[in-house]
Amino acid sequence: MKTISSLLLTCFFAATCFAQSIKRLDNTTIAPQALTARIQQLMDTARVTGMTIAVFNRNKPVYVRAFGFADKTTKAPMDTGTIFWACSYSKAVFAYCVMKLVDQHVIDLDTPLVRYLPKSLPDYVFDKKTRGYQDIREDHRYEKITARMCLDHTTGLPNYRGFEEDGKLKIKSGPGTLYGYSGEGIYLLQFVLEQITGKDYETIAQEQVFKPLGMSHSSYIWQKVFDARHCLGHDTAQHAYEFDARTRAHAAGSLYTTITDWDRFLTAMLTGEGLSRKSAAAMLQAQIPILSKKQFGPEALVYDKTPATTNIFYGLGVGLLKTPVGTAFFKEGHSEGWGHYTIAFPEKQMAVAIMTNSDNGEDIFKALLETAIGDVYTPWYWENYIPYNHTTAKY
Repeated sequence: MKTISSLLLTCFFAATCFAQSIKRLDNTTIAPQALTARIQQLMDTARVTGMTIAVFNRNKPVYVRAFGFADKTTKAPMDTGTIFWACSYSKAVFAYCVMKLVDQHVIDLDTPLVRYLPKSLPDYVFDKKTRGYQDIREDHRYEKITARMCLDHTTGLPNYRGFEEDGKLKIKSGPGTLYGYSGEGIYLLQFVLEQITGKDYETIAQEQVFKPLGMSHSSYIWQKVFDARHCLGHDTAQHAYEFDARTRAHAAGSLYTTITDWDRFLTAMLTGEGLSRKSAAAMLQAQIPILSKKQFGPEALVYDKTPATTNIFYGLGVGLLKTPVGTAFFKEGHSEGWGHYTIAFPEKQMAVAIMTNSDNGEDIFKALLETAIGDVYTPWYWENYIPYNHTTAKY
């Protein structure tokens, strides 16, 4: 009996130790303590102000931690309940929301959006100069744009008209023909959905995504309860930027959330929770090959890949990456003071979600992903996640 008890106890401790280890894509493991130490080392070296991270095994978060400061000036600590401006994580949530509405037959992916409107798109008047569609009135290609094109970034619209030299909206490529990351395309689809439903997008998101998934600390507009628990973005010298509390919902970039709420969304993406099988699969199906050398900047116009040689594609709301361990989906979030990245490997049931409040955050993504789950596949150069080099860094 003593021998059996000893054996059971040994098995219990072995199972416990294994459960405490994080499995990686190459079937190796890393202890949480080792991952924590490595993250702290990377952050200290690259001067990353604060970060939250979640690592998934078997489609569940097995490691969720917070590091550094929510506000460097006040030394307010980061924690897993801290509110981040999620930047373009917003677009992935929006795509999921749209697919729920597709399931409910509110909108069709391939019906031209103008067919849902009672009057011509350029005839709508907006109270902001950076909105509206008068600039493309004579370019009737806008009449071909569909919800699918908005979600896979093939509308031909720019990322943001304010980045254009003349500040005007234009269609830069034929709708449906070429990948070009476009917040303007997301804004267009948001506007059409609001016209169809008669509801503002914040209300739609709460009804379709946040409440069903239990994301009680997420919103596309600033909530008063966020005042005492949000972090600030920081520049490369770790000085805080002014915080932007949005009062209007922008599907392309105004999401506020926490790492724990984001974990709930990522779980839904991994498992298809809340969507029909068809819609869940469609989000992760390659819609368009990505041929550019980089995602943004001058090299976004340099095509160093072909449809036959690229391993980067876009699905609906998320990027797709063909790897030896299966197709991964990924989404970034970026603005001054903020750098976020999520990548998931559904076939391996593994994922990593990272949120940082630092312009230096993206410098450690490559090393962090390799350490956390053995992700050596993320297209870090295309993403401009240039690794930190202490010999050349200047702060």
